[in-house]
Amino acid sequence: MKLFSALFSLLSLVGCNSEVINDGQTGTSQNNDTPKTYTLPQNQFQSVWDEVNSDPLTTLPQDTVSYSKLFDGAIDLISKNAQRTLNDHADMLEPFNKLAHPNGVCMRGIWEIDTDNNFSGYFQNGSKALIIGRASSAMSNTKKGENRAFGLAGKLFPTQDVQEIFTLPSANFFVINDLGGTDAEYYTDVELTNEPDVSFTGSVFGALAYSIKVASAFSDADSNSGIRQLYEISYLGENNNSNITTPKWMKISAQEGQTAYGVDDFRDEFTLDTNQTIVFNIFVSSVEVNNIKEWIKIGTITFDESVVSYSCDHRLHFHHPVWRDDLVH
Repeated sequence: MKLFSALFSLLSLVGCNSEVINDGQTGTSQNNDTPKTYTLPQNQFQSVWDEVNSDPLTTLPQDTVSYSKLFDGAIDLISKNAQRTLNDHADMLEPFNKLAHPNGVCMRGIWEIDTDNNFSGYFQNGSKALIIGRASSAMSNTKKGENRAFGLAGKLFPTQDVQEIFTLPSANFFVINDLGGTDAEYYTDVELTNEPDVSFTGSVFGALAYSIKVASAFSDADSNSGIRQLYEISYLGENNNSNITTPKWMKISAQEGQTAYGVDDFRDEFTLDTNQTIVFNIFVSSVEVNNIKEWIKIGTITFDESVVSYSCDHRLHFHHPVWRDDLVH
């Protein structure tokens, strides 16, 4: 159980939990050496996406992770930042390094629910929300033929108006396919859930010291890290916080016929030219019989624009929901 918790803390939080904030107020784009002064946008879809899209990279970065990056001298950075990630609801931060999922691609699109179900908030039938997502791979592997643990972090804005400004934070979720990674050739081949399986691959044991340290930091900050709860979505848009019902599990998988055959790096699967989209199905469940979840397909996520950028990898922030025991499923 301790090893499982360790692996989840390392791999499953989609590059959003283990963050190191730079002390300075400027960052350097990898396209050039000219420092850029960053501004923290309002809580508004368009301003957040504009920041994510402001510094695209012409070459796919290959950032690496290591045990040594968890510390700055005697300062335990991972423990310090574990607390901040649970408590900070900001969509963008000053430049930081992602310690678990450093290489990703960001997308914008629409979250749409089109099927009746018993859940609340933006799980309800008819719900449409703007979404910013980040697809990533754990550790340093990004290319076909390598063991890759694919993940997706999503950020929902309860509107279809890109200019609307909110006083409440966005709703964030996290899904991953397998904590130990997969040899699947393409991102679109896998299913991702908020309580993933774990395969004990060579990549797992090669990162054991790293994963146990990350697990220790997050077990001190929060509990039950083997699953990331979904209540931020079920509370989104609700004026009355009584009688809120949240699914225990969510699964995301790409619709058939969208595989970008021939690409080596998973980020190239999300290259979206004009009028191109990539669509994922949304499944939820709160019922499990003989260890088999009874999934219900309730909607889709349609991404219509993507970018690999410095701000995608070093500024976009996904808040992690603190564990709650009082949820109604």
